[in-house]
Order: sequence, then structure tokens, then C-alpha cells
Amino acid sequence: MISDHRCFFCFTRAFEKLLDKESISKEAKSSFTYDMVSLYLSKRDSFLTPLFTRELHHILRSYTHNADPYKEEKKKNNDQSLSMVTDLEEVINQSEDPFATALRLAIAGNIIDFAASDNFDIQATIDSALLSEFAIDNSVQLRDRIKSAKKILYLGDNAGEIVFDLLFIKTIVHPDLTFVVRGGPVINDATIEDAEYVGMKAVANVISSGFDAPSTIPDKSSQEFQKYFAEADLIISKGQGNLEGLFPLNDDRIFFLLMVKCNVIAEFLKVKKGSLVVYNSSY
Repeated sequence: MISDHRCFFCFTRAFEKLLDKESISKEAKSSFTYDMVSLYLSKRDSFLTPLFTRELHHILRSYTHNADPYKEEKKKNNDQSLSMVTDLEEVINQSEDPFATALRLAIAGNIIDFAASDNFDIQATIDSALLSEFAIDNSVQLRDRIKSAKKILYLGDNAGEIVFDLLFIKTIVHPDLTFVVRGGPVINDATIEDAEYVGMKAVANVISSGFDAPSTIPDKSSQEFQKYFAEADLIISKGQGNLEGLFPLNDDRIFFLLMVKCNVIAEFLKVKKGSLVVYNSSY
């Protein structure tokens, strides 16, 4: 389990920004803050970041009655990423190794994460990702496993980012690949609505996890998802949130693709913050 006291202070900063977006009274904001601290204290001995985040969003929703506070931002991120598709496809197609290039772009897309920061430069991140070395590099093994896999499960993360996943999936050209989104709105994570909007259904089967945590937690997910999860030969997991939920399983089918965006994850993986990672526990 990935857990650290610094996560709580990260939550407070993220929810402070979210509270500033919402039109609720000072009393309601103070009451929510009290609820947040109380929840943290009650979960100290069984703290799992994605589940804690999910509960906080449900509590906040009881004050704001806004089920999707990042709806406008998600559409903006999707539109921005879609506007880059033609240029990115050219970059992929003209590269010496389209697979490696599309993989780097998919990881670069992971920067679009309002849980970590709402201030990011996607073009600068792309430029850097195309030149940077992987801090953990199991990409060769991933390529081999994709070739041999009969069924692939691809676990998506954020809106906007999923456009970069789409480009990687188009490059993979696998006949039985299922793309998974969240079971409902949470932060700026992608939902079925986002997947449909960017055209993901044209390149993959698309399902929901059936659970609205900013992570993938199989035993909390729908029976449909659990069936796909059990039957997959290969699982591609995007982002820090999915890492937090799935790493404890120690499942050698899972390849974690992410950009390391906080010191807690950097220390856990023994890499520098900002690193690009393709990680599988078998290697």
C-alpha cells in the first residue's frame, strides 16, 4: 500500500482549489474542512489514497450538489488534445520506431491531471518526453507481451490524456483490446462520456470500471469489469492513481505507464519527480 502523511496536505491543497470553484457559503466550506479532517483521522490505520479521495468528493457533493465540478475543464482538455492529433500522428508515423514514440506520447499525456496540478504545459511535456530516458524501462517487455497477448485490458486515467492513449492503441493494432474508464465523475478522470467524445470506441471496446474512485480497485468494481480483469493476458495501467490501487496486487500481468508527479511516488519507485516510467514487477 502506498501511503504517506504528505498525501493529506496534497488533498487539502487540491480541495482548497475546488472549494474556490464552488458557490457555497463560508460556513459550508468550514464544515467540509472539518469533515475532511475527521475522515482522515478515522482512516489513518487503513488509508488508501484513491478511496479517501472518492469519499471526500462524495462529501463535497452533498454541499455543492455538483456531481462533476471539472466537467468544463475535461471538455477543454479533450478538445485541446484532439486538436493535436494530426500533428502527433505525423510525429508517430515519421519516427524510426512508431511504437516507442506512441508510448512516450501516451505517458506524456499523463501530465493532464488536476489531482496533481492545474498548471501544466502539454506541448513542453511532449517535447521533453520524446527525448527523455525512461527512469524505469520495461518497454521492450511490454512490446513483447502485447504481441503475445490474446486479450488486453487498458486502464485509462484522465480526460484529455485518453486522446494520447487512443493514438498508442491505434499504433498497437490489437484485435482484442478493452479500454476502461471510471464508473462516474471524479476529479478530471475520464468517463464513458469522455471516451465517446474523443472517439475511443472506434479503436477499442470501451467499458466502465463501475466504481468512481480515481483509481482501479478490482474488488470494488463491477462484475463486468472483474470478468474482463480476470480474463486479460496483459493489463496496461495509466497514471499514479491506478498505480496506487493496483500495485499491492503484485500482478505480473500489469504494466504501469506514468509520469511521476509527486515526491511520494518518486520515493516509492526510487526515481526522480518528473520521470517517465514503464514498470512491471516481474522485471
